[in-house]
Amino acid sequence: MSWEEDFERWNNKADLDSALKHKLLDMKEDELEEAFHKTLEFGTGGMRGVLGPGTNRMNIYTVRKVAKGLASYIESQSGVLKEQGVVVAYDSRYMSKEFAIETAKVLGVHNIPTYVFTSLRPTPELSFAVRHLGTAAGVMITASHNPPEYNGYKVYNETGGQLPPKQADEMIAKVNAVEDELEIDVVSQQELEDAGLLRWVDEGVDQAYLEELKSITFNSDVIRSHADKLGIVFTPLHGTANEVVQAGLKQVGFSQVHVVEEQAKADPEFSTVKSPNPEEHQAFELAIEKGEAVQADILVGTDPDADRLGVAVKDESGEYKVLTGNQLGALMLDYILSNHETLPENPIMIKTIVTSELGRAVADDYGVETLDVLTGFKFISEKIEEFNQQKTYQFMFGYEESYGYLIKDFSRDKDAVQSTVLACEMAAFYRSQGKTLFDALDDLYQRLGYYIEDLHSLKLEGLEGSKQIDSIMQEYRESRLEEVAGLNVKAFEDYDAGKRTLLPSGETEDIDLPKSNVVKFKLEQDCWFCLRPSGTEPKLKFYFGVKGETYQDAEKILSKLKSEVLDKNNVTT
Repeated sequence: MSWEEDFERWNNKADLDSALKHKLLDMKEDELEEAFHKTLEFGTGGMRGVLGPGTNRMNIYTVRKVAKGLASYIESQSGVLKEQGVVVAYDSRYMSKEFAIETAKVLGVHNIPTYVFTSLRPTPELSFAVRHLGTAAGVMITASHNPPEYNGYKVYNETGGQLPPKQADEMIAKVNAVEDELEIDVVSQQELEDAGLLRWVDEGVDQAYLEELKSITFNSDVIRSHADKLGIVFTPLHGTANEVVQAGLKQVGFSQVHVVEEQAKADPEFSTVKSPNPEEHQAFELAIEKGEAVQADILVGTDPDADRLGVAVKDESGEYKVLTGNQLGALMLDYILSNHETLPENPIMIKTIVTSELGRAVADDYGVETLDVLTGFKFISEKIEEFNQQKTYQFMFGYEESYGYLIKDFSRDKDAVQSTVLACEMAAFYRSQGKTLFDALDDLYQRLGYYIEDLHSLKLEGLEGSKQIDSIMQEYRESRLEEVAGLNVKAFEDYDAGKRTLLPSGETEDIDLPKSNVVKFKLEQDCWFCLRPSGTEPKLKFYFGVKGETYQDAEKILSKLKSEVLDKNNVTT
């Protein structure tokens, strides 16, 4: 069907939602083509897109289509009773609560009860709620830290983790089998409530989550003697974390918490920042102002759905600087392991293949095994469930370079609330020793080596861009590189083929991970680089990791490695 035919189908629907109809009539031809030229896909990471009318937009009809697919998926699963229901949470974005209700309206047709939070909640609490309420699935309405015009839809299985590949493929097939998004049956909200199929989630889940949050404390002596002295500035960046983070810090004993008031209120426009992304320094500008005013020891910021955490502390020059996800993750792991008098049997740390090797070095230092998984926290949560079921390994910590961490597995997605509590405890501990987190990081570097990383994204839009990405990936697969930037290649990993080639011998090994369009070159001296097309944007991502004898040495190696790889692809840095 052409985009014009899809547009006519929508335009001719007599009872089309009035707000969408008005927008449709105001759109120019190029806007209409963009809105209808394809179907917004529900993929392995869920669905995310620009709000508005059209098959390629987030709206009540495309949401109903996914909800219909979810209902069919639940009905097809053996051992999962649809009577267990689905719990739905949502963030501060435009249409988030409306999409939650639309989900319930579709599930109700299938007699699947829906538990909906009465107000916005963070992603990790949704993950926890699936487990706490014992539901068959969970839905989170969020577009994370995308711009204000976006929203999204993520689905969780009964373990509280995002759908792993096999389940995701089954769910995608069910969604794709829905032929007409405009003609999906729904039940009214009043009918749902009367039938007991729409159940509002009360504060009991909040209290249960906060109770579990108490287990994040690793050094009670530090908390008792120093928590009330630590100056904390917190910003939820207009998202979901304000109340739960403040409550979590307060119950542990942190009393000097200064909230960035301009960013405390939920705001779908995220009006005080260019992007509500705690990975970026600009998101901390108001927090830094507040930090300077109150002389805070640590600044913490969560993204709108509170699954990612950014932390800023003063460096040696006295300026607040945002730690990278790799740095904070390694510091967290070191702190957790150092506070175990005796480690459990078979302890394991899980990280993604594009995350720093510093984490592995920390784990090795304590005799803890490291497992690498594909990019995406669902792979970490999948392994946690596998280890718990098979009683093989004891999960100690999981993280990824993109500012996502999980300390305890009562939630099964990256959890910025847990991470905030731990980061503040760490800051209190190092403050008691006259140090900052930057001092602790330098101690870690001196102990294990100077590991630094970088990421460069090459934007390649449209059909031509997609072809270019495919061409670059294929070129590297066939490159047979033996040396890069003066460093010998020790191994080449093709995750799509599932093969690792060892050099110089040429021997091959199987990679025991799901297939993925990723290539990675492991170099000598613990250096590496990796190429991966983005799953959500028209970008090819270049990841780099190096190790040096000093920080300056590592920077030189990184600069040379980046230049050689990026120059080869005519990428400007």
